[in-house]
Amino acid sequence: MITIKDIARVAGVSHTTVSRALNGNPLIKKETRDKIEKIAAELNYVPNFSAKSLVTRKSYTIGLFFSSIDHGTSESFLVDVIKGIKHVLDENYNLSVSGIDSIQHLDSISPQRFDGILVISQSDADNTFIYHVKKANIPLVVLNRQLEDSSIMNVVASDRIGVKEAMEYAISQGHRRLAMIEGRPDFKSASERKQGFIDSMLAKQIPVKSEYFTAGDYTVESGFSAMNILLSLPEPPSMVLCSNDNMAIGAMNACYARGVAIPEQMSLIGFDDIVFAKYTNPALTTIHRPIADISKLGTQKLIELMNAPKETSTEQLFVKTQLIIRQTVASLQEI
Repeated sequence: MITIKDIARVAGVSHTTVSRALNGNPLIKKETRDKIEKIAAELNYVPNFSAKSLVTRKSYTIGLFFSSIDHGTSESFLVDVIKGIKHVLDENYNLSVSGIDSIQHLDSISPQRFDGILVISQSDADNTFIYHVKKANIPLVVLNRQLEDSSIMNVVASDRIGVKEAMEYAISQGHRRLAMIEGRPDFKSASERKQGFIDSMLAKQIPVKSEYFTAGDYTVESGFSAMNILLSLPEPPSMVLCSNDNMAIGAMNACYARGVAIPEQMSLIGFDDIVFAKYTNPALTTIHRPIADISKLGTQKLIELMNAPKETSTEQLFVKTQLIIRQTVASLQEI
């Protein structure tokens, strides 16, 4: 096994100089650092992170915490989050993935264990965990849920604006009987999307009917059940906004089971733009939520906090959503 001392002998420098060069110490001249890195690559040097951790007092572990992995986190959402993070995180770091709801003791979340933490937050219930991390002085970025605390780095999607754009499109197509299948009531994303829906209705002076709001929990099954409720109304809606694509797929299946044609007899809009959305039949019109971009930007900000905490100011950053028009919204003006 190649060691730092082997590299030092080949380079004609001390092992201390090699160690500093490989750790990016600014005191080492660029030409010396480049020479040492080239020799290390040629010798297939693999860093000993256990030894490195003892010297630098870093764990080389980033914690990724969801509100829950088992409840309300779809497989595609999980994949997109990790994809965005891995686009930024280099091979020096390990990524540890957990659900906040599975943590038994907060004392296990410490600076000795994590160099930084990303929280994919859905609910105010995560605040106990978030403020524990903040109090422990672990670099922290909260993604996905808009926070009121400006002292915490926060990256979120513009969910409410995204829904407004989708509703404006549906209304422009002649739809007035507009319904919504909601997400989990304890999730901030659900309330943001519902508020965007209501704001659009009020802006266009369209009556907001309580019977056109049905409960869901972000699962396919809940979308199926909720759509059956809407289809059973004396006057069903002409268009249904689903708080995520999984529920939209469940809603589509409910329509098929009842012989209701999409979009001729029922129009649908989803939210998230999961990979399966463009492969449904017909292809699902949905709101693209750039979760990979959110995760990527959040990881960049976390690294800034880890490397230069005093120079990095906390901020709230919004990543724009995009309406993806496909085939599930009929134009009533053409009928």
